[in-house]
Amino acid sequence: MRIFAIGRNYAEHIKELNNERPDEPVIFTKPDTAVLRNNAPFYHPDFSNDIHHEVELVLRICKEGKNIQEKFASKYYDAIGIGIDFTARDLQQKAKEKGLPWDIAKGFNGSAPLSDTFIPVSSFSDLKNINFSLKIDGELRQQGNTSLMLFSFDFIISYLSKFFTLRTGDLIFTGTPKGVSPVKVGNVLSAYIEDEKLLEFEVK
Repeated sequence: MRIFAIGRNYAEHIKELNNERPDEPVIFTKPDTAVLRNNAPFYHPDFSNDIHHEVELVLRICKEGKNIQEKFASKYYDAIGIGIDFTARDLQQKAKEKGLPWDIAKGFNGSAPLSDTFIPVSSFSDLKNINFSLKIDGELRQQGNTSLMLFSFDFIISYLSKFFTLRTGDLIFTGTPKGVSPVKVGNVLSAYIEDEKLLEFEVK
């Protein structure tokens, strides 16, 4: 299993971080050691003072493919879950200022809490109109809708498959909406697709 992730896929999130709007998807990866399952707690690392939450819809690849045409891309993912792309913003900013890769800011241990439940694609009436959200200690912090994505699910699949052979079980984090902010010890994060809570865990 590999974890691919798409950066800068929601315009308002790009704006809040003063980033440049991309012409093509911004791709990064996380190792499998980043995944947290079973609502396991996230232990705030001591190497960062600025860990940001980024709630994202996650696609599950169900079929191996490469060089996939966009019109056929829907055949290659079968379910959608939700996850958090934790980002050590201070480490990321330091690396960006030096023009260096920011793998450690995105891929550290436990940086990808993931729902155990994935909802079948067939359950959604319109993949371009899916609501998702994140609450912290019961307060709404992030809210997104797939209609606001710069790059659609199918385009992401097609684009990724030009460079990587996608394999069954691979996961794709598809980008975060505005509202990212630091987490602190004691916070409880709850992530939803529509009104269904699929992920909840504590920061320790």
